[in-house]
Amino acid sequence: MTNNKNRQWILNARPTGKLTGEEFRWNEISISQPSDGEVLVRNLWLSVDPAQRTWMTRDSYKPKVPLGEVMQSFAVGQVLESRHPDFEAGDLVRGDFGCQDYAANDGKTSGGIQKLPPGMPLNLALSLFGLNGLTAYFGMIDVGQIKPGETVVVSSAAGATGSVAGQIARIKGCRVIGTAGSKEKCDWLVREAHFDAAINYKTEDTGARLSKLCSNGRKFF
Repeated sequence: MTNNKNRQWILNARPTGKLTGEEFRWNEISISQPSDGEVLVRNLWLSVDPAQRTWMTRDSYKPKVPLGEVMQSFAVGQVLESRHPDFEAGDLVRGDFGCQDYAANDGKTSGGIQKLPPGMPLNLALSLFGLNGLTAYFGMIDVGQIKPGETVVVSSAAGATGSVAGQIARIKGCRVIGTAGSKEKCDWLVREAHFDAAINYKTEDTGARLSKLCSNGRKFF
């Protein structure tokens, strides 16, 4: 433990434009001890997600972060102390533990606590096998029901979710086209992510390009 202190980022103000840093306040408090039914988790990895901007600003699928509270963040950590029957000290877990070193959690709120499968890389638990990867997988497989030979168009294809969605489509035997907002991103999609084509929606006529590239129809994700 870091001198028995829990370092935290507190939401200090709601953003109105680009983040300036004034939205957050550094805080240090004593490490909380777990109550009955709780575990004490030491965060090892924090996730930075576009959704956090929404959480800072307004109610969405969950209430916005109250001012003066720890900024919310998905995290992977290790259980240091457990007073919960389903967890033991040493367990590697994932949950909405916040932007702080330590969190006491009962597993009943903010999506609960999940044990990581043995051998899972901790960073991938928050990306490929976390919110972004699961969104891409179920969007492609369950919702889109993509099939080999189809042409799939992925918007925001250079982003965390879009890039994974494109790879899933490629693995499933689809022709994949991505849209992105810069030449650098479009070049990356074709050269590194091996999309079949990319469209810069800021400089190209997206509709015309799609009509040319998808003459047999298209699916959008």
